[in-house]
Amino acid sequence: MDAPNVLWGADITYVPTWVGILYLAVVLDAYSRRIIGWAMGNNQQAQLVIDAMNMAITHRKPESVIHPSDQGSQYTSVAFGLRYKEMGVRPLMGSVGDCFDNAVFESFFATLECELLDRRKFATKAEARVACFEFIEGWYNPSRRHSALGYRSPINYERAAAEGLESLSP
Repeated sequence: MDAPNVLWGADITYVPTWVGILYLAVVLDAYSRRIIGWAMGNNQQAQLVIDAMNMAITHRKPESVIHPSDQGSQYTSVAFGLRYKEMGVRPLMGSVGDCFDNAVFESFFATLECELLDRRKFATKAEARVACFEFIEGWYNPSRRHSALGYRSPINYERAAAEGLESLSP
């Protein structure tokens, strides 16, 4: 029996600071809503999304990945396309201007904006990097509960699934 396809989504946002913009690229596992790869940088070129995808691949080592993304230049670049092939990832591009294609993945950024970015202003990019890291790895993945996950955090949802708990949905 073939291993099931894994569905990962990705996107980029920006974090304003007093000294300029910090870009944050994330890869999200649609199954558990866990951020499994992320990268931050001073520009939003293809290498930023490649770095986030490399982190996800290194941590998860999937057999088969379907990777929806928007049609941003980073995801349609030759460099990203070549890395897709190397990793065995099957790209999936939504239609232009359709916000619903990437809705699950966009919801992370809405949460980030509401629960972090709207509440804090960052003097430096280093300060913003630390805050984004703490938000993802210290709050969102281990503690932020989701109604779609039976009010579990992404990590707790994955733990329950690994333990074979029957009722994973609310």
